[in-house]
Amino acid sequence: MTQRGRKMDEAPPKRVDARTERWREHRRKVRDEFVDAAFRALDKFGPEVSMGDIAKEAGAAKPKLYRHFEHKTDLYNAIVDRIRDMLWERIISSIDLTHDSARELVRRGAAEYVLVVTEHPNVFRFMLHGHFTQQADDSERALQSARQSAKRAADLFAGLVDDKSVEVASIELVNYSVFGAVASATDWWLGANRVEANAMPIEKFVAYLAEIISALVEANARLNGIVIEADLPLHLAFSTA
Repeated sequence: MTQRGRKMDEAPPKRVDARTERWREHRRKVRDEFVDAAFRALDKFGPEVSMGDIAKEAGAAKPKLYRHFEHKTDLYNAIVDRIRDMLWERIISSIDLTHDSARELVRRGAAEYVLVVTEHPNVFRFMLHGHFTQQADDSERALQSARQSAKRAADLFAGLVDDKSVEVASIELVNYSVFGAVASATDWWLGANRVEANAMPIEKFVAYLAEIISALVEANARLNGIVIEADLPLHLAFSTA
């Protein structure tokens, strides 16, 4: 049987509460504004910034900040997610996955990453040293975010490569290893430049990261019997030995 074009045994369509949707959108907007303020406060006060500093930078009382973020770790997680999305968008918008060589993709990715680090060095210091986190599980958030990005990049890469012998899990592992190596190198670079101005110039650090990333990718390829022709476009650069 049907009733006004709908079968009787079908579940009625779920009604969308306009007020709930407006509140959800408002909450998302306010949270984004607080994350913006957190970036400004970190740039201004450094990685030891307090929740009060962030609320003041946002022009709000601290109780309002806590209404939108359950605790300090909730805000920390939002900052990590913002950086992850920022990096992904910047890197994807700067490369041509169809025509750029594998070598050029790595170099451009490293260059965009370092550019973001130089724009917000205190945000990266804040993330790398787990400020605001109080439990071991909370301090893993940056690694969880890296794992998500690794899986995202692995799926994207697997879609470009025709060779069915390339395993997504293996790509994910090497990407995750790359994130760990890059984070450690960034921690050193930011710390070294605090002690000595220009301990390693930006151009040299980009080149260093590109070499580290390439070495990890090539090592993983050898273990899987894959040959990389780094001067070819990505979808043509990989073949079985």
